[in-house]
Amino acid sequence: MNIPSELKYTKDHEWVKIEGDIATVGITDFAQGELGDIVYVEVETVDETLDKEEVFGTVEAVKTVSDLFLPLSGEIVEFNEALEDEPEKVNSDPYGEGWMVRIKLSDPSEADELLSDEDYKALIGG
Repeated sequence: MNIPSELKYTKDHEWVKIEGDIATVGITDFAQGELGDIVYVEVETVDETLDKEEVFGTVEAVKTVSDLFLPLSGEIVEFNEALEDEPEKVNSDPYGEGWMVRIKLSDPSEADELLSDEDYKALIGG
């Protein structure tokens, strides 16, 4: 299972890459594997400011729909529009072309509460 060490993780199986005051967010390799074939990603919260752990969208797989929880508070400044036509990128490249949103952080210190790659491996029993 792919768990890049340079990323941070949440108990909700999302990954976070922080660059300055912008965080890129997606779901982990483990999460996409559990969901199965992803057929739709919906994010209607672009330009909205949300608190950590609020729902910012949904991901729909063949058999289920799951909420996406914001790992850090901030304004959603970008949605990966490539997922509108190719949601399967979340399955094939969850840490690259399958990213979901970018957030302008309102409280960068919240990142201290995210899981390291080792903590996330322990969480999923890896």
